[in-house]
Amino acid sequence: MSRQGDDRHPGFIRRFFRSLGPGVITGAADDDPSGIATYSIAGTQHGLALLWTALITWPLMAFVQMMCARIGMVTGRGLAGAMHHKYPRPLILVAAVALFAANSINVGADLSGMSDAAEMLTRVNSHVFVIVFGIGISVATIFFRYHQIATILKWLALVLFAYVIRVHRSSGLANGCARRLHSDLAEESRPMGNAGRDPRHHD
Repeated sequence: MSRQGDDRHPGFIRRFFRSLGPGVITGAADDDPSGIATYSIAGTQHGLALLWTALITWPLMAFVQMMCARIGMVTGRGLAGAMHHKYPRPLILVAAVALFAANSINVGADLSGMSDAAEMLTRVNSHVFVIVFGIGISVATIFFRYHQIATILKWLALVLFAYVIRVHRSSGLANGCARRLHSDLAEESRPMGNAGRDPRHHD
């Protein structure tokens, strides 16, 4: 009886990991290969000088994702299906074509980033990996069930912790990030503070 009760009411940790799925995958998908390449290039060129922008961009990103999720919850449809009931068909067609073009470019950049990384590890031409990754993803999308794909992607999301480990292994990098962020914010907010002390703003 106790075993059956334990199976029916699993522990908090087990229930927590079982509940992880679409949210974790969606968050991890934002750090796609093209995005990681962009972050790396920006870090190489600007260091930590642009880190303060996360305070602005993160709330914007969160609100956009929350609005999309709420639209899906209320309407029970995807974004295109929901727009179909509010906007004319030509406008939906233009939006769909633009979305298809943007996604195609994004997928191409992701395949290129993964292939370049695989080439650095194996010394095999990256064009080979573009074909391999493209076929592999297509086969998985067509023949795998949803829960199988979700499980695979959920475990692959753990790879992102390599960046966290790397930060902790770099001596003083975390503290340096905090100090640099504070100094950058102070520097950027100085013109706003000067404008606030302008007597013309208090007339």
